[in-house]
Amino acid sequence: MASFRLGTRGSPLALTQAHMVRDALAAAHGLDCEIVTVRTTGDKVQDRPLSEIGGKALWTKELDRALLAHEIDCAVHSMKDVETFRPDAITIAAMLKRANVQDRIIGAESIAALREGALVGTSSPRRAAQVRRIRPDIQTIFFRGNIDTRLAKLASGEVDATLLAAAGLERLDRHDIGHGIPLNVMLPAPAQGAVGVECRADDARVRNLLAAIDHPETHACVLAERALLAALKADCHSPVAALAVIEGAILTLTAELFSEDGAEHVHGAIEGAPLDSAIPAALARELLERAPDAVRRLFEG
Repeated sequence: MASFRLGTRGSPLALTQAHMVRDALAAAHGLDCEIVTVRTTGDKVQDRPLSEIGGKALWTKELDRALLAHEIDCAVHSMKDVETFRPDAITIAAMLKRANVQDRIIGAESIAALREGALVGTSSPRRAAQVRRIRPDIQTIFFRGNIDTRLAKLASGEVDATLLAAAGLERLDRHDIGHGIPLNVMLPAPAQGAVGVECRADDARVRNLLAAIDHPETHACVLAERALLAALKADCHSPVAALAVIEGAILTLTAELFSEDGAEHVHGAIEGAPLDSAIPAALARELLERAPDAVRRLFEG
């Protein structure tokens, strides 16, 4: 069999995740996988928020082009970086088992432990709103770049603290960095901690190969979180947190929407069958009905 080509971004974390997929495919099928690095616009432009230069598509459009041009057989993504609405010609064929969904704070033991008026670096509207909801005195500033870039900015004293996903740190064996933030303090981004693999929707051979490495529980939870984003008409400007978990045969989807400054928010949860597509839409409607105006206007599409 010809080499199976995995497309990925070139950051250390993206390459680590591509190797995870390669190893899973080798274990399942004995596949000889080649990792093909594709440089994305999101990697090239580091000095502006994604919302100003094209949103999450900046992480995916070059990989999409390579996939549809048959230059790669599939693409590996951090699912929280994949835009909500995808091209019909591309499908999410597999997700690896989800890792730690928490955020971690680096630079302090907790948000509460930060000094009065502390400066926190983040590129995430969700994290900025959550931090300011907990500590209105804190200032947040725009902070992009890969993990090492952000840690270097922190070490140089540009900010008092920054926030990173625990899953990324752990995949890079940086278990000793930062402190986990409890989920009842900071709910994660939708799809945080999940690695997804996309392929061409009409490529039955590749879809079948990838099905063997799919983790159904992770897949169901992440699809529910993404369906919530779709129902909310959320984009990369939208401060939204969400997490789905499955216990027994019940999926519980919890979500929180914020105003940009974190001063106002709405929280809700819903239970149902894991693959019931009506569940995320019902929660979205209920949240928007109860949301303060400062929150609702961010989700009016």
